Amino acid sequence: MTQKIVPPFTEETARAKVQAAEDAWNSRDPERVALAYTTDSEWRNRDSFLTGREEIKALLAAKWQKERDYKLQKQLWAFAGNRIAVRFEYEWRDQDDQWWRSYGNENWEFAPDGLMQKRFASINDVPISATERRL
Repeated sequence: MTQKIVPPFTEETARAKVQAAEDAWNSRDPERVALAYTTDSEWRNRDSFLTGREEIKALLAAKWQKERDYKLQKQLWAFAGNRIAVRFEYEWRDQDDQWWRSYGNENWEFAPDGLMQKRFASINDVPISATERRL
């Protein structure tokens, strides 16, 4: 059985937490992703402000209906105590087959049990051609 990763984070555990998040998000499974957050988790995602797993699941389900062929990479930026900062990029295509690359930063705060209690994400989208894809 895999041991749960809880704060305070070391570089090794922060990197493992980031990799676990990348793996979960690349599954494109809202149920799986939502389990990483507290039941009352607070989110800012672009211009949406959410509270709790049910709102998170609804946002992710709508996201992956729109963002087809989604592929994400996350990188650890910084960590201290129960917080981790991440930079990321992902690629996806819309219903008109336009490819996009989305860049962003996330600030995460964790509860003592290792579930994320706060996630604040700033994201920008850039249209790209299929030949410009990297992921």
